[in-house]
Formats: sequence, structure tokens, C-alpha cells
Amino acid sequence: MGPISLDDALAIAEEKGFDLVEVSPQAKPPVVKMMDYGKYKYEQQKKAAEARKKQKVIEIKEIKMRPTIDDHDYDVKMRSMKRFFDEGDKVKVTLRFRGREMAHQHLGMELLSRIQKETDGFAKIEQYPKLEGRQMMMVLAPR
Repeated sequence: MGPISLDDALAIAEEKGFDLVEVSPQAKPPVVKMMDYGKYKYEQQKKAAEARKKQKVIEIKEIKMRPTIDDHDYDVKMRSMKRFFDEGDKVKVTLRFRGREMAHQHLGMELLSRIQKETDGFAKIEQYPKLEGRQMMMVLAPR
């Protein structure tokens, strides 16, 4: 409508049943817009709720193993790890060493590198293997 006085703008907006909303207060003269502000707020709320509904919360699932894990148990753990990746979750692989197993940490590193090689097609390493106390852990994320 071009530059008009505030009183005229308010009168026109009220006559048409709209609210007068300030779009750009820093401009000279300030820019305002006629709209149904309640309807606008409602639509913004609906968009925000829809966005929250669609977003996926990524969880970290944990798989616990021992360095001397048997082949069948290993295969079962790998299947569940694959399922976690398909669901879009991250996986934290934890190896717990007990007693004299601490003297053979190379077995744990070999097991974690085997896991890394087998999951290479559908997962990437997010945190490389590291030893914390009696546990060795690694975090994998889906590709």
C-alpha cells in the first residue's frame, strides 16, 4: 500500500479483520504486514510439532563381548549389531578383560579390528578402540 500513517494502517487492518504485524522495525519507515496473527502462530506450532514427529533420535546401543568369545556367540552379536545399524542407531562395542586376560590385550584389538572389517560396508568408526581400565571400547556409526 506504500507509506501510510500508523493510525490509517490500524484502521484499515481492523476494517478487514486482520492484525497489524511489524515485519522490519529498523527500516525507515517501519514495514508492517496485515495478517491473522492467531492463525499464523497456530500454523507455526503445527509445523514445529510435525518436525518433532519426523525427527529420529539416534541412540547408542551397547554390545558387550569378551576377548575369548566363541564363533556362534560372535555371529549372534554381529546380527544384532547389523539390526541396530539398520535402525539408524550407533553401536558401542565393549570388551571386558578379566584377570589374566589383561596380559593379552592384543586379542581384544584383533577382535575389534575383525568387527571393523566385517561392518565396513554399512558402518564407520566414530571412536577408535581405546582402553579404559579393564575395558576396551569402540563406537561405530551407520553410514
